[in-house]
Amino acid sequence: MPTSRKGTTEDVRRDNLAAILAQLHLNGPASRSILAQLTGRNRSTIASLVGDLVELGLVTESAPPSEGRQGIPSPVVAIRAEVVALVCNPEIDALTIGVVGLDGTVRSIIRHDYDRPPTAAEVWRLAADVVADLRSELADLRVVGMGSAVPGQVRTEDGVIRNAPHLGWREEPFARPLQQACGYPVWVGNDAAVGALAETQFGAGRGATNVVYLNGGASGIGGGVIVDGRLLRGASGYAGELGHLRVSGSEQADSAGIPGTVEAVVTRSELLAAFQVDRATGDELARLLRGPLPAAVADVVTRQVAHLGVAVAGAINVFNPEFVVLGGFLADLQACAPADLDARVGQFALAPLREHVQIVPSALGEKLLVVGAAGLAFAPLLRDPARIQLG
Repeated sequence: MPTSRKGTTEDVRRDNLAAILAQLHLNGPASRSILAQLTGRNRSTIASLVGDLVELGLVTESAPPSEGRQGIPSPVVAIRAEVVALVCNPEIDALTIGVVGLDGTVRSIIRHDYDRPPTAAEVWRLAADVVADLRSELADLRVVGMGSAVPGQVRTEDGVIRNAPHLGWREEPFARPLQQACGYPVWVGNDAAVGALAETQFGAGRGATNVVYLNGGASGIGGGVIVDGRLLRGASGYAGELGHLRVSGSEQADSAGIPGTVEAVVTRSELLAAFQVDRATGDELARLLRGPLPAAVADVVTRQVAHLGVAVAGAINVFNPEFVVLGGFLADLQACAPADLDARVGQFALAPLREHVQIVPSALGEKLLVVGAAGLAFAPLLRDPARIQLG
């Protein structure tokens, strides 16, 4: 695993600590001997580094099972279960608060439904109330901070929401007020970009280095792109707005006012209307789409799958990914008509690029953005475990 800092012995030690903690975070418990093999460090170095991580309160060591083993057993190292991040994810119809462990365990999810899109101030206040209710639980944990996945364009360096049209937020300071309300450091990112990272690290794109993620939710369609193992950010940090790809001659406009885009013509609201349902959770809509489809619903599904196929083909042509991961109701559309989607993609994607790409549903499901937002808070700790002060 490459190091990012050069120079002093202390720099090298910090890089080594980061390498081991990242390995445990992404792949789970491992023996010291396995960590030595995976990171290229010798056993004595691994023993010293693991000891440092134990002292920092980030990992634990335990004796391995002894059955059938010969020689001196190598202790098993695992992320300390008490190291967690909080999550605060606003959507147009709900606010989700979660607690997620650095070991990948989703400890709790609290969802508060709205009848209308919340203001930023309403999100801060409700998040503060929920966190206050969790104080007794959090008292026994070590909290890194709070991550937030927002459906809009986010200036990540200061957590300002430049434009979240479905929420009605423009140039909205968000990270600082949320931090003041809840009492923890806050990191904010675009929801689809966060989802792309989570699916690549823990989900359907695990192990791949080139992944396109498309998510369909109440706030429209977002996208994130992983290129050579790194999130594609672009010049200003807003790359990946795949929902605004034009796929139709329709005059129906998306949230940005652009007609004929995939976000404009592939919508969750149209599916719900076809079912004559005002609102539904993701799981409820998935169940509806898995059942017998009335003719009116089948027509909507057929049309939306055709438009989605054009968008997926366009992403394949531009990014040449190993995986296209579909999240939210887009995964449900694929499940309804997988052959139709594949045929549409084949019609518009260049054959050499289509040969090896897999189009797959999200593996993390409803937990995707909770896990992804927690990753925003864990990132500074994973970069430099020795410098992070935990609550």
